[in-house]
Amino acid sequence: MREAKTNRTHDLGRTRPTRWQAPLLGVLAVLLVLQPTSLLAQVASGTVTGAVFSTLPHGEKRFLSGVALELTAAEATGKKFETATEDQGKYLFPSVPPGVYRLKAQLAGLKMSEQTVRVPAGEELHVDIELQMETARTSVSVSAAANVIETTETTSKAEVQSSTLSNAPNVDERFESALPLLPGVVRGPDGLLNVKGARATQSGLLVNSTNVTDPYTGGSGMNLPIDVVSQVQVQANPYDSGYGKFAGAVTVVDTRTADFDKRHYTLQNFFPRLRRRNGHFVGMESVTPRFTFTGPLRKDRIAITQSFEYRFVRTRVPSLPDLQNDTGLESFDSFTQVDFRLTDRQSASLNVSFFPQKLNFLGLNTFSPQPSTPDLHRRGHLLAFQHKYAFESGGLLESALAVKSLDANLKAHGSGPFQLGVETTTGAFFDRQDRNTQRIEWQETYHFAPRQVWGQHLPKVGITFARNSFDGVQMMAPVDVLRATGSVAEQITFGPAASLSVRQREYTALLQDRWSVHPRLTLDLGVRLDRDTVAVGTNWAPRLGFAFVPMGDTRTVLRGGVGYFYDRITLNEATFTQVPARTVRDFSPDGALLSAGTYQPALANHLRNPRSFAWNLQMDREVAHDWYIRVGFQQRNTTRSFFLNPVSDTQGDFLMLCNSGRDRYREFESTLHHRMGKAGSFTASYVHSSAIGDLNDFNQFYGNNPVAVIRPNERSRLAFDAPDRFLFWGEFSLPAKIMVSPVLDAHTGFPYSIVDEQRNFVGPRNEAGRFPAFTSLDVQLTKQFTIPFAGRRFKVRAGITVFNLLNNYNPRDFQENLASPRLGTFFNSVGRMLRGVFVIDY
Repeated sequence: MREAKTNRTHDLGRTRPTRWQAPLLGVLAVLLVLQPTSLLAQVASGTVTGAVFSTLPHGEKRFLSGVALELTAAEATGKKFETATEDQGKYLFPSVPPGVYRLKAQLAGLKMSEQTVRVPAGEELHVDIELQMETARTSVSVSAAANVIETTETTSKAEVQSSTLSNAPNVDERFESALPLLPGVVRGPDGLLNVKGARATQSGLLVNSTNVTDPYTGGSGMNLPIDVVSQVQVQANPYDSGYGKFAGAVTVVDTRTADFDKRHYTLQNFFPRLRRRNGHFVGMESVTPRFTFTGPLRKDRIAITQSFEYRFVRTRVPSLPDLQNDTGLESFDSFTQVDFRLTDRQSASLNVSFFPQKLNFLGLNTFSPQPSTPDLHRRGHLLAFQHKYAFESGGLLESALAVKSLDANLKAHGSGPFQLGVETTTGAFFDRQDRNTQRIEWQETYHFAPRQVWGQHLPKVGITFARNSFDGVQMMAPVDVLRATGSVAEQITFGPAASLSVRQREYTALLQDRWSVHPRLTLDLGVRLDRDTVAVGTNWAPRLGFAFVPMGDTRTVLRGGVGYFYDRITLNEATFTQVPARTVRDFSPDGALLSAGTYQPALANHLRNPRSFAWNLQMDREVAHDWYIRVGFQQRNTTRSFFLNPVSDTQGDFLMLCNSGRDRYREFESTLHHRMGKAGSFTASYVHSSAIGDLNDFNQFYGNNPVAVIRPNERSRLAFDAPDRFLFWGEFSLPAKIMVSPVLDAHTGFPYSIVDEQRNFVGPRNEAGRFPAFTSLDVQLTKQFTIPFAGRRFKVRAGITVFNLLNNYNPRDFQENLASPRLGTFFNSVGRMLRGVFVIDY
């Protein structure tokens, strides 16, 4: 026996196989046998791909995600394949044997589509599917449940569609100005948007999946012509781990896909508006022409969208003297998008944007006249490229590369000490800044083909790398705090001009699975890993979302979830220790020096990313035909937020950047939406909320319009806290192609504080009272008609917009100083305003 074994070993090549070699050789032999069969099967199989969409009344396609599709063989075997649409409504059935099939697509609230298709051998069959409404309806532009109740979406979403951007009153003609149409979005007393109880610097902003926030301040870092916006979506607590770098909510902006079939032009707002003061016309108040073109460069392959927008706008502060009471805005926005259909499996887009902007007399109000306000000049550009490739296996790879720069200068008018008086501010603004910021971002996301394991799984993985850089100079001039008599109560001086610089790298990895456990239950399971070179530690953010249909009619959906969300550390915060030190001197009424201290900028601890723990629960219900309600509650607790606090101890005087702030937001929402067929639709909502947190927010003192005086931090109601808010808006189609869109916004006034002569707070901050309740009724009325010219027919939309139709008193300034004879007086209410609308479409 030994000899026979030895001979066999010798025949194999004089070496004895190891324990793993024999099984490996067996596997290879099996593969060699099966390989021809496998290759023949791949050649013989076909692929079915396409997109599912619905068509809005104005002709725009809306691609639908979460649509269930079935492909069933017509022969007796009844072989069946299942999948669901991803983002942009795309679907894919890979490796389908040739033959005749029934293709069925269905989504709750829409008519089911069913058709017969023939799958060719070894080829791709492209089938686009349109789902129609159960009955003829107009589009729902902004609603708690957009066009239908989505049964698989776990995240609470609200949308602004392009029709609303055209029809609703919009004082700034920006997509951001339409966001207050959504429940939980409030414009605060500083004019900035607070989305779902988050500070303006805690929210995320994505344009075509590209992060366009300002790396320095954390606020919005891009201007976009409104005419290229397809939809704007606000997501509170998105449980998809693909979303990150925010502690509050995220705003997602999608631009229109260029038209591959025909050319289309839009021209509007080319008439200037004169400035009327004291019964006379004095110069120009505004001119905001916009021009947009879209059309094919190579039919069915390459298309382009080009939009230009110039804005010159003066905004009046009524409580200041005429011709000395206007802020100024001048900007030029250019947006270019080139869309490519490379093959049936590949698509790409290239975006190039330029957006220089000048803001003159920033922060102008009753107590800060023009000479004491700064000018903010910004110059930005964005270059973004995106590519999508669908594999035969059913997978989808999304790649994106973006380069963004945003430079800014904060300038004062003149020189001299900045003096904060009881009644007014004099002198030149104290802060001067010169900033150069750049962000480079690369993303790769792979969506796996649907998998059937105890239900259907739609997994995806992704990585992101970003590099942020900042270089700048900051110089601060002296600040005097004056008593009512004009004597100096406090003087603040600063160290020499400082050069600031930082480099930051961000790394992200994510894993996500949308698990359709049952036709009535969908789960979003995900985890996100974030790390950057400025912060300490690696951040793990697990998330779980669910959507449950308790009854078989799909008219009721319960959705909600829980998860962690990590915010970014801005470059402003990362360079805080490099800013000039400040020396504070206190004086008695007779001018004697009482105390003095030089506060060095310092970190209270190592920098860590702010973190939110959020959860929500809501119910969407179709209570009757075309009547929808939403009832929901959400809570978000944010920790590690940044605030400033002056500290004096035995080691010296320090201005501490503390990384231990806490914010809490609670919201109860009830929304009613009704569609009235061709007559239009309306939405009414009531939100009861509470927003509290640390009040010495870092960006309040070192942002684009910094505050000079820093008092000890307190925790109280946030400045934008408005506990009760009622919102009504609608789009109503009248005979003769007349569209009327009213918006009624009413909410509790914002809180205020009281200060003494030295600007020390008296009593708890933001607890002294509230502004009068805010109420405004805005209406836009337009009519469509055609004008024949040069053998062509031009579509024209003309009308009028009235803001604050009822001329309600909505003050924006308050005299809070105890030393003022006007203590408790409100100022600066904007009265009724009229604007014209004139759009040429051809």
